Amino acid sequence: MDLSFLSGVIASPWDIIRTLLDIAIVAYVFYRILRVISGTRAEQLLKGLVLLLGFSVIISYLNLSMVKWLMEKLWIIFAITLPIVFQPELRRILEQIGRGSFFTTRKMAASLNNSEHMVRQLSAAAAVLSRNQVGALIVITRETGIGEYMESGIDLDAQVSAPLLINIFVPNTPLHDGAVIISNLRIEKAACFLPLSDNPYLDPELGTRHRAGIGITEVSDAIAVIVSEETGAISLAKEGKLQRHLDELSLRETLLEDLAEREDWRSSLKRRWFGEASSEPEP
Repeated sequence: MDLSFLSGVIASPWDIIRTLLDIAIVAYVFYRILRVISGTRAEQLLKGLVLLLGFSVIISYLNLSMVKWLMEKLWIIFAITLPIVFQPELRRILEQIGRGSFFTTRKMAASLNNSEHMVRQLSAAAAVLSRNQVGALIVITRETGIGEYMESGIDLDAQVSAPLLINIFVPNTPLHDGAVIISNLRIEKAACFLPLSDNPYLDPELGTRHRAGIGITEVSDAIAVIVSEETGAISLAKEGKLQRHLDELSLRETLLEDLAEREDWRSSLKRRWFGEASSEPEP
């Protein structure tokens, strides 16, 4: 029996694998992009674009000439303005690709070894400042540099300790106004001025300190710990999002998780397939 007519229906195993791989890569890229824009202004704008796209399909189906012409002109305008509107999100995606964190995983062990002392001291200081309702803003840098904002502060280059952090934010002292910058597990700067977030969807009750903490995480991969002067509430900002009402324990656990080092793809493969350590032993 001649089954040649089935050649176009039954694909080879390689074609099936290639198609599934193609779909998986595209799906993962879209998933990562949606994760980046989740909770930001871009999320609302994307919803609006989807509605407009659906409206355009309906207009084309009904063949409404005037409205169709208008929508075509609008899409030309959108093609020009969208890169400007989505500039913060596009920058964040490109930074993640440049750091290698867009497609890679994070590892907890190295962070626990390198950052646990710093995190414990910072969490203890935040708890004391919270009990006394003393406002504070502490920024922890990761891979994206924020040198232009650090230049506005005062050099310290001190080991991270709870008493020092508490004393810095005592009201009416020279360094209490502004942010403390922790870089390379040391307090590098104090009294730094940070960019304010202009996200219109933030809670109107949030003050300048919270908006500055969110703002620095919108332009970098830094993490900001904020203590409210009015309520004493501890918050953590990351990637333009704010996690509020933390206590000392939850703050410490969240920081340890967020500061976990990212593995490059070679180290990740070695660890997963061969059980090798992904970092070189210290001399």
